Amino acid sequence: MSSFIANLILATVRMASPLIFLALAELYEERAGLVNIGIEGIAAIGSLVGFMISLISGRPGLGVLAGAGVGILVNMIYAYATISLCAEQIVYGMAINIFAPALAAFIYRVYFGSGSELVQANLMITLKQALGIQSDNFFVNLFLDQTPMVYIAFLLVIFTGIFFTKTRAGLNYKAVGEYPKAAATLGINVIGTKYLACVICGALAGMGGAYLTTCYSRTYVDGNIAGRGFIALAAVIFGRWSAPGVLIACLFFGFCDALQIRLQLVNSSLPYQFFQMIPYLATIIVLAAMGIRKAGPKSAGQPYRKEER
Repeated sequence: MSSFIANLILATVRMASPLIFLALAELYEERAGLVNIGIEGIAAIGSLVGFMISLISGRPGLGVLAGAGVGILVNMIYAYATISLCAEQIVYGMAINIFAPALAAFIYRVYFGSGSELVQANLMITLKQALGIQSDNFFVNLFLDQTPMVYIAFLLVIFTGIFFTKTRAGLNYKAVGEYPKAAATLGINVIGTKYLACVICGALAGMGGAYLTTCYSRTYVDGNIAGRGFIALAAVIFGRWSAPGVLIACLFFGFCDALQIRLQLVNSSLPYQFFQMIPYLATIIVLAAMGIRKAGPKSAGQPYRKEER
């Protein structure tokens, strides 16, 4: 196997992992009847907090947990507004996208100052490093040269697929997103399920953001999420609101992202911005091709008012 292809495959897995967290975050909310376009903003604040806690404590794993925690806190703003107050979901999702990155930038400048010094933190070690393996074999690198976050991402896909298709709790959860009033007549706590969805979404989105500063890059910079939250929204549509489909979609978008980086290294005659367009062009093409047919939860985006009959 050529070095280019091998490195491309390895990079695809690493680039797809944060997308998996973000896409699963959106999947859990949409399955409960909520459409949250604020994933980008939640990931941004999770990225900063994950970086800061990792830097202060020297433990990237603790940074990931902190990212999950702040993701939940920020998403509770969206949850209260859209579930309890029945506000417009798209509007408050966009508000999160404006508020959270701005808050992250403010906190960074207050804590680190406005100087040009690049602050770096330690990255989470891979299983290969932990075991002390020296081999450069492709399959060893593919399966062992990954951080725990990569394994968690793929295990979450398996768990989510089983939860939504094989368990009674998962079927009840999906019923809330399909026919909430019918679900309520069966004794399902619709409001509670929607709040639970927001907790899961905030945690996963925060972890996805923290991945970028604890497993991928040693530092935090403004805009490091780089539209991944919106790509995750496309991945849910591409994946037809199923865990296996979301995995395939994230691997596809991860491949596009990894490809544009490799092409920049191979061809230096073209502006690098030309290659950076590849993941976003792929997103537009996918949405144009597959977004026409509505296949998501029936009540997604619609407020649930308990008093209505």
